[in-house]
Amino acid sequence: MVEVAALVGDTARATMLSALMGGQALTASELSALARISKSTASGHLKKLIGARLLAVTQKRRNRYYRIASPLVAKMLESIKAVAALETPPRYQPRSIQNDRLRMARTCYDHLAGQLGVAIADALVAKGYIVLTDEGGEVTDSGAHFLRDFGAELRPKSRSRRIFCRPCLDWSERRYHIAGLIGAEIWRRCLELGWLQRNRNTRAVQVTRTGQIGLRDVFGITLKLDSSSSRSA
Repeated sequence: MVEVAALVGDTARATMLSALMGGQALTASELSALARISKSTASGHLKKLIGARLLAVTQKRRNRYYRIASPLVAKMLESIKAVAALETPPRYQPRSIQNDRLRMARTCYDHLAGQLGVAIADALVAKGYIVLTDEGGEVTDSGAHFLRDFGAELRPKSRSRRIFCRPCLDWSERRYHIAGLIGAEIWRRCLELGWLQRNRNTRAVQVTRTGQIGLRDVFGITLKLDSSSSRSA
């Protein structure tokens, strides 16, 4: 625990880990730029994170792509952020467009978070499709039917031990959004339908005009978006 805490507690490493919580694999050059450190320094940090099995790396042609090693690591990192968000008194942070976008809709490793993620969870719970408690999550029979109609794959493609459905405490909303296989499938399907668009160097995602209509018709969700938070599709 001491070793892991020390690795995560470094500012540069924490910045790189946070960037990878968007679910995309990034190169050492991209991560060094985000952390504002040299490439050689970033390589040293990445080597330590791989050695501790917090990150995994894949070689593709000339580039090495780094990613969060497992959902367990992602859950730990998001939990740390959730605990930090409960700090009393909270630190003052001036509002910015980027922070507003993160609070509106973002990825939490492989599922949706922010106001959008919480709104989807609330809608599914209100309709009796999903049950979320402090102890875990459950998909009802009607919920399974709804999700299949939505296009979600409810069976893992491989023999995986990943949790099927679980609540994940949202650090900005301080309420639950949906994680596990179900959360990942909702995110995958929204992306596939063109409802959401992602940017490479941020966890924030944008709701398209098509997405606004789809979220309203399928989930009954109406989001208040300004011109900087949505795009036409």
